[in-house]
Amino acid sequence: MAQFNTGRFGGMGGGGGGSSKMQRDTMHHHEEPDTLTLTYRYLGEPTDFTIDSSVADFNIDFLKVPANYMTLGNSGSAARNIIFTPLMKPGFDAGFHAYDIYGNSHANARFYNTNRPYSELNYLVGSKQEQVIGVTHTQNRTDRFNFAFDYRKVNAPGFYRSQTTNHDTYRLTARYQSKNKRANTYFSFYYNKLQGGENGGIKSDTFLSNDKYKNRQAIGVNLGNQEVGQYAFFGTKIPVKSQYQQTGLLIQQQYDWGRGDTLHINDTTDYYRYRPIFRVQYTFNYQNDNYQFIDNNQDTTFYTRHYGFDFITRDTIHAQHKWKTISNDLSLIQFPVLGNLGHFINLGARFESITGTFLDADINFTNLALHGEYRNKTRNKLWDFSARGEFYVVGQNIGDYSIYGSLRRHINDLLGDVKLSVSNVNREPSYVYKFFNSNRDTWYNSTTAKENTTQLQFAAENSKLQYNLAVNYFLFTNYTYLKDYYHSAQATNLFNLLQVVFSKKFNIRPFSWYAEVAFQQRHGEGPLNVPTIWTRHRFSFEKLLYRNLNLMTGLEFRYNTSYYADDYSPLLGQFVYQNTTNVKYNAPDISAFAHFRIKSFSAFVRAENLNVFFAENNHAAPLYPYNNFAFRLGLRWWFIN
Repeated sequence: MAQFNTGRFGGMGGGGGGSSKMQRDTMHHHEEPDTLTLTYRYLGEPTDFTIDSSVADFNIDFLKVPANYMTLGNSGSAARNIIFTPLMKPGFDAGFHAYDIYGNSHANARFYNTNRPYSELNYLVGSKQEQVIGVTHTQNRTDRFNFAFDYRKVNAPGFYRSQTTNHDTYRLTARYQSKNKRANTYFSFYYNKLQGGENGGIKSDTFLSNDKYKNRQAIGVNLGNQEVGQYAFFGTKIPVKSQYQQTGLLIQQQYDWGRGDTLHINDTTDYYRYRPIFRVQYTFNYQNDNYQFIDNNQDTTFYTRHYGFDFITRDTIHAQHKWKTISNDLSLIQFPVLGNLGHFINLGARFESITGTFLDADINFTNLALHGEYRNKTRNKLWDFSARGEFYVVGQNIGDYSIYGSLRRHINDLLGDVKLSVSNVNREPSYVYKFFNSNRDTWYNSTTAKENTTQLQFAAENSKLQYNLAVNYFLFTNYTYLKDYYHSAQATNLFNLLQVVFSKKFNIRPFSWYAEVAFQQRHGEGPLNVPTIWTRHRFSFEKLLYRNLNLMTGLEFRYNTSYYADDYSPLLGQFVYQNTTNVKYNAPDISAFAHFRIKSFSAFVRAENLNVFFAENNHAAPLYPYNNFAFRLGLRWWFIN
């Protein structure tokens, strides 16, 4: 899937992800006493990554939300990727993903290794009392034990009524290795409390061009119009909201058989090395997810028009889906080549127990899945071959499967890397498309068949010429979608989607041009609308001043062609297919910025949405306009203790 934020192969955008080098000279000279050596890994990935300290991309480096994601107008509100990325994961899925980009998961958990304690602080203040706080700390208590802690808060009242967001996310990770290096334990815990104000959009676009409504709070909205939110950085009251509480606990234990030997470094230093041949791996995973919609004061006919509910003044509208999943996974792993952990064969099985609790019902079911993977990342780093599969053989999701294969080749430093991959996923539609329960009504769709999605990809990455390219071709069968605010449907016909995603940095020192372009085209009749072109361009002046000041200042332009953008159903927390309202961009979103870094301190100074001074607000979705002019100041410090 083509995204601009990964930092792994196929990732796009300046300064994204974890593969960039820490840009501090003291972090590369090991003889200096204040040197920091800091790397991290993800679960199941043998590659080491390093912290990115660049200031090139405010969205990735600070907001943690890629530029190709659109929100419903406010920072922290429901979001989706404009560069379409289908869910390609078999097995059970609750289906609530509108706030995923702001939360933690086990997939993005970092397991660090550092020679010195490292801390990082982030703070942002913006227009309309927007604030963001971020805290990260990691340290090795011994050579064999590391822990890390992350906290992030996003709080933004917004420019329009009843769109306040208030997110708190926590993460704790740890890794432990036994003295003989045969046993390894990985621990990952996260808690996400995501609260997004839901206003149902403004009542009419005509208010935007009326001088009486320059203060956007004066514009009427469809939900929470008569309520007054109580703003407080800790303890914000949101009248109408989606609230997602997600807890995850994962423990992975590994025990190896192999060969150990001692390397003599010098007269006073010996290093014990252990190279596994065979590994037994057990993974316990517990997840508790609580998805809610709450409106304690029905004050409009919005629910009657879109959901068919009777209008009852000041009545409460409430929906709640709770899901608890417990899984146990046992894997057997062999390393055919001694000392190469990137070359392995993995065979395993996973048993899942899933419980759903609703306002007036509950459900229990189980799954048994078999999985396998062959990975060969050669020691010379020229070839990387991967093939994996997962099959649900018993249980609620029987028949679900995923198959993936990829081949990556590093040609040379001039031509960079190329990759070919193919993926096919057969999956039960997300549960929200089959059943939804509120205190007013319950609906079922028992006619859904399994979705089948195939992705073919060619990707190229070149660090020397500074470009990335990904060409994706998707084929969809039984694509599931919301046909209105409350009911799902499936497209039984086959249709496909072509994507070409390209980014490049052009240099004419001291000037730089960061260009990102995505082309998308659907072929065949299918309930999927995407903009033909999405693009972002950053024109900047970049220079090292006074030996320590890394300065980047310039203009940023973001634009996409008009299209029938998805509407949004607040009660279900889902984006809704529609083909009646063509959402147009009146002018590119324009920002002026000055980013700089002085040693361990970075600052992001930005004036955003300059386009509103000569054009009407752009829209993310029907009746969901973007903000007015906004000022943002983001600060980032890191400390080596």
